[in-house]
Formats: sequence, structure tokens, C-alpha cells
Amino acid sequence: MNINIIMHGEASALGPLCVFLVMVVVSVSVFANPSTSSSLESFIYVGCSQLRYNPGSPYETNLNSMLASLVNSASISNFNNFKISLPGSTQSDVLYGLFQCRGDQTSSDCHHCVANAVNRIGTFCVGTSGGAMQLEGCFIKYDNTSFLGAQDKSLMSSKCGAPASIGYDSDQDLLTRRDAVLAYLTAAGGGGEYFRVGGSGKVQGMVQCVQDLSGSECQDCLSEAIQRLKSECGTAAWGDMFLAKCYARYSQAHTSKTPAAELHHPPACAAWWLTPSLVLFVFFNLILPL
Repeated sequence: MNINIIMHGEASALGPLCVFLVMVVVSVSVFANPSTSSSLESFIYVGCSQLRYNPGSPYETNLNSMLASLVNSASISNFNNFKISLPGSTQSDVLYGLFQCRGDQTSSDCHHCVANAVNRIGTFCVGTSGGAMQLEGCFIKYDNTSFLGAQDKSLMSSKCGAPASIGYDSDQDLLTRRDAVLAYLTAAGGGGEYFRVGGSGKVQGMVQCVQDLSGSECQDCLSEAIQRLKSECGTAAWGDMFLAKCYARYSQAHTSKTPAAELHHPPACAAWWLTPSLVLFVFFNLILPL
């Protein structure tokens, strides 16, 4: 039996293993104001494992330790990864996890964002053995199967704005500047930077890889994200492409990211999460102008 999902008034039939829930969440874009705390904590996507743990088990103890480690470490670093196996744990109780903050955040913003993500994921993924949450300003993930250091270019979330010709600069000017910005951000990886920003005229760009990837894996992931972003968003005035281990984004300054302008591209069923044991819950943002 298929599950019918309604997205902005359109029905989509998906297989029973693809999606359990799709919701619409109102949030605020940070592209125009990256220092706004509430914007940094806006949803991109969240996912929860189908597997569940027993309350009071060693796994729950390891999970509590993992979440506390993520929050505590975020006050002194913008990235860290962990393997948790407390005394009394068996191999099936071992937990892997990481967090990463956007590269332009302060230590305080990073800590608050990760703490917010940990608090929220505890609400969405109650009793599940794995989960992940991407907010505007940070990303957290934990699972009982190791994913640390593994390349993954699965499509997690993509959004595109209205065509640039609708109240914006000419299509060709946008495309020329966008392609120049994205090309610069790709080339800038020669120094091993995991977070990169750039701009040309009104066009701004941002890319980031999860720091457990090697430099070459980061480049490979970003190349695919940028290729898909350009292909799917065409002449859109802004676009976001989130893959499992990297993302690429661009926008025009003073461009309103209104709900009516968004074009969502849900990923195929087979690529909805990082491991076969996980199912993605996508929270498509209605992005409002600041």
C-alpha cells in the first residue's frame, strides 16, 4: 500500500518504506542575516531510525552520554565526533555520533545551536536508536552503525526559488554570477577548507562539508552538490542543495524567499537516509523574508 503525501497542495504517492511523515514548518532564512540566533536554529531536515532501544538499557545510557558530549564539546569546537561504549555495553550498544556548526559561527552560537538540536531531536526521535537533525547553523547525527569518515552523497533536501526574471536581475546575469561564485567555491578547496563563502555582485554563495571527510572526498561531494544545484534550480534566484555529507547554497542579496516561490524536489526513496536502517522525516521550510 502506498502512502499519499501532500506537499503544497500536490499529492505524491510513495512506497511504504520511503516516508512516514512529511510536515511543513515555518522558519526564517539566515542567508541575509547569519548572526540571528533564532535563524540559526531553523529547521532544514530531521531523520529518525526505525530501530528502537529498550528504556533503561545500556544503549539508552550511551545515548544520554552521547547527547551530553555533543553539547559540551560544541562550547569549545565547531566539530567533533564520538564513539560511546560505557562499562556494561555490548557491541550492539556502541553508539557513534558527531556534530558540526556552520563555519562562520562563534563558540557561543555553536553551543546554543547544538543544544537546541539535541533538545529537539529528543522530541522527534523518542526511543529510536539513531537520528540526525540539520538546522541552519548546525548538524548533529548519531547511530549504532558507524558512519564516521564514510562518504555519502545521498540527497537529503533541495529547494529552489522563483525564476530570476520575476522581479530580479536578468537570467543571464544571475547565471553568470552564480556560476562564477560556485566555481570559485569549488576551486577554493585547494587549501582543504571545509567551509567556504564567496560573492559576485548581488549573488552570494556558501558551501560546507562534514569534517570527517578527507579533502578529496569533500571536493567530490561538493562537486556533485553544485552540479545538482545548478541542474535542478536552473535560473532560480536562490537555491539550496543538502547532501548527506555536504551542502551548497546561493542567493541574491535582498531576495525574498517566499513560500510561493519555492520548488521542492524530494529525493528518491532509495536515497532518503544515510544507512538502510534509517528513514528520513523531511520538514520543508517556508522561508520568510527578514
